[in-house]
Amino acid sequence: MTGVRLVHIPYKGAAPALQDLLGGQVAMMFGNMASTMPHVQAGRLRAIAVTSKQRSAAAPQLPTMAESGLPGYEATAWFALLAPAHTPESVINRINAETVAALSLPEVRERLAGLGADALPSTPAELGAYIKTELITWGKVIREAGIKGE
Repeated sequence: MTGVRLVHIPYKGAAPALQDLLGGQVAMMFGNMASTMPHVQAGRLRAIAVTSKQRSAAAPQLPTMAESGLPGYEATAWFALLAPAHTPESVINRINAETVAALSLPEVRERLAGLGADALPSTPAELGAYIKTELITWGKVIREAGIKGE
């Protein structure tokens, strides 16, 4: 969106990437709140913005990328429960119901919020539609940026 050229450095996880950021070997990183905020709170890192559409409840003082001058920017990490393609619908529905129930528990929501995450339960159909949308969105980004696998 900005035309800024960055060098991608493939790390085997957040820990070694954070080590290099803290040690000055790299100038910046896009990290998750669970691993980066303790360093921000200790004054070892400076958080610039969140990449979600809305500010995070875990760090409401941080502006969004859109508020920082990149309207329309959104890049969030998400997690989903998936099963093999031919899993019976009754099993999928049971797993979904139990997961939605667990994500509705106040202690689960509080724990996730403390990690900078929001519980956003959905139906299997809603998840499928979301995945299709993400594939389209990120496929376009990959094509327009000329990104190639390493």
